[in-house]
Amino acid sequence: MTLKVAIASFAHTHASSYARLLGAWGDVEVLSSDPDGAVAPDAGPRGASFAAKVSIPYVDSYDELFAWGPDAVVVTSENALHRGLVERAAAVGAHVLCEKPLATEVADGEAMLAACEAAGVILMVAYPVRFAPSYGRLRASVEAGRLGEVFAVLGTNNGKIPYAQRQWFTDASLAGGGALVDHTVHCADLIDGLTGGVPAARVHAVANHVLHQDKGVSVETGGLVTITYENGLLATIDCSWSVPDNGPTWGGVTLQVTGTNGSVEIAPFVSHVGGTDASGEVFLPVGGDLDSMMLAEFLTAVRASGAPVPGAAPAVIPQPDGAVGLRTLRIVDAARRSVALGQPVDV
Repeated sequence: MTLKVAIASFAHTHASSYARLLGAWGDVEVLSSDPDGAVAPDAGPRGASFAAKVSIPYVDSYDELFAWGPDAVVVTSENALHRGLVERAAAVGAHVLCEKPLATEVADGEAMLAACEAAGVILMVAYPVRFAPSYGRLRASVEAGRLGEVFAVLGTNNGKIPYAQRQWFTDASLAGGGALVDHTVHCADLIDGLTGGVPAARVHAVANHVLHQDKGVSVETGGLVTITYENGLLATIDCSWSVPDNGPTWGGVTLQVTGTNGSVEIAPFVSHVGGTDASGEVFLPVGGDLDSMMLAEFLTAVRASGAPVPGAAPAVIPQPDGAVGLRTLRIVDAARRSVALGQPVDV
């Protein structure tokens, strides 16, 4: 059975990876649209030019895209536009893989979950680090009790500011914020997976604009988020855009988990072959493609679930799902409120 998979927007930097992978996937027919790309201020290609670059078919409007009758839709638009595209996908009975964060506002995230539940379609959130083998081993150790009772987590998600490739990342109206929004959610998702979805109770966040002052951006470029969960777990996340523009790679993620029996740290993006060439430092990742693993999980669930039945849960609900996306969005929302008030806030 050939699946029809639509890519809605090329705004997100991950759209390139998804488009290339899906375009080469067996038994998958791809169609794309990026009508907002024509007016985007980015130096890199958008719209039809981008589709041609990654060799996938393209239509000029979302009306054409959804009229095509996709089985699944990958939403890679600006964060603030996720809700509208997810709701349109649900309305035509298409399963959804939505880029992170789920939305910029909690109310939008709640509406997206409701729309997908009513339509009986999958809503999965694009958190590819979940599929890192090192994270899988860490999670197995926690679930087996080898670390004892986990009481503390230290996470980092440091990277380059995405300003050069996609300027909307530094537009609060489209992104929902800056580094605090962009990078907190990945670590929050990994913690969510370790706890089985225990909700956060309280958040204390600080942020500043010390980094990248030469770019004239108004959103926060550095931050630190401390989360207290309902089970007493304490987590701290460094979510800064602290990798220099000339760094050999975009950045990385680490997670240190401490329990009563010991501590384990993972760094899923550390494995690589390094060196130099005429352009400077070289960083070549080694190991499986996390985007490919995530897409495989999604497409397998789409095939197993088949045509949705309105009001009924899909046969397979891949993780991380919309509920995870909403819990991590609530943490981001609390972090923004905490920064604004200068004190801890309830989630």
